[in-house]
Amino acid sequence: MSESGHHPAPVQLPASLGAALLRGFTGRCPRCGEGRIFRAWLKPRTACPCCQLDMSGQRSDDFPAYISIFLTGHILVPAIIILVLDYDLSAWTLAAILMPLALVMLLGWLQPAKGAVIAQQWWFGMHGFKRERLPEGDQS
Repeated sequence: MSESGHHPAPVQLPASLGAALLRGFTGRCPRCGEGRIFRAWLKPRTACPCCQLDMSGQRSDDFPAYISIFLTGHILVPAIIILVLDYDLSAWTLAAILMPLALVMLLGWLQPAKGAVIAQQWWFGMHGFKRERLPEGDQS
């Protein structure tokens, strides 16, 4: 029962890992898709304000940073190659273009990556999350 004395509404669980990851990537609760995961930029809530999912056990650690670095690198490397081969830019000009771009991309990917990692942990019932979905093939 919630604080108001009534039972929470039934939750529509995501149909697939991809749907749960998308919910987390967009900063929404992977369980209900309604509540916000984060109370601050990278600080997850202890529980979803809508479905009361306990998120206090999540352990994303450094994995979101690795994801952010991986994505930024794979997007920037082709841009660096094009800039170096097709344009006659000085090293300072390249640095002036690429460093702020890299910083913005790294920081921009960080929260969505953390939300997706939390959603993955919920989906697989890791780190204190209860596995709520039915096993594959058991849709009864």
